[in-house]
Amino acid sequence: MLSRLKRLLTPPSEPQLARESVPQAPVPAEPDIDIGLVDIHLSGWLQNDTGELVKGFAIGPEDSVLDIGCGAGGYALFSARQGAEMILADVDAEKLETARQRLQAEAARSVQILVTDANPIPLPDGRVSKVVAMEVLEHVDDPAQFMAELVRVAKPGAQFLLTVPDEIIEGVQKHIAPPVYFESPNHIRIFKRGELERLAMDAGLVVESSMQYGFYHSVWWSLYWACENQPLSPPWHPLLENWAETWSTLLSLPAGPQIKAALDAVMPKSQVIVARKP
Repeated sequence: MLSRLKRLLTPPSEPQLARESVPQAPVPAEPDIDIGLVDIHLSGWLQNDTGELVKGFAIGPEDSVLDIGCGAGGYALFSARQGAEMILADVDAEKLETARQRLQAEAARSVQILVTDANPIPLPDGRVSKVVAMEVLEHVDDPAQFMAELVRVAKPGAQFLLTVPDEIIEGVQKHIAPPVYFESPNHIRIFKRGELERLAMDAGLVVESSMQYGFYHSVWWSLYWACENQPLSPPWHPLLENWAETWSTLLSLPAGPQIKAALDAVMPKSQVIVARKP
């Protein structure tokens, strides 16, 4: 399974909005590509056999996908490999160009990039059939306006994949992360449980499913701050390597997936919803 998962995201994914390096709050790259991919795959992500970016959100060659806040295109690689038309949007032109080059080497029907803060999105009404906004809404000044633009450019029947950091791990970060972690352009709001669903419904969407996942990444993210002078790429500090090894050992045990699911529910990294425009 590892060899197949490795091909899904190479190099590691960057699902958050464009951000600059330290002293702004860093968003670490995937700490261990093997165990990180195994973990998210077990949570329902990157289902190559069904073309689902996450369970319930399948992408096919007939789709036009808007991936907003895509950064360098980590998760967009999966969508491109399903043969979809890809529209990549972000505030960082350099990262967008990196994403464009990566995706053009894949099977995407076409790749377009938009340098935009989504106010407005330079697309006509009803343009896309899938909207991906992963770890973006916590960065924006006006989430309701942002959502209204996403809904405007989506076709009737279009699906939305929305994720934000979970309130529990964000509460932990308030005690251990540097102050800039919660300053613009980083995380300027914390979504409490249920707020993401209400935001989607207030924008006129129908929520189809919701979940939380990512205990492994919550702990990794917390341990990261203890590792002085650790860049956002390997070689990783022994503390982070040891955590990855511990989690890998857990998942290899018969009870591992059950324990993972319980911990994901208690201290997830992210909240996730899949919704649809009527």
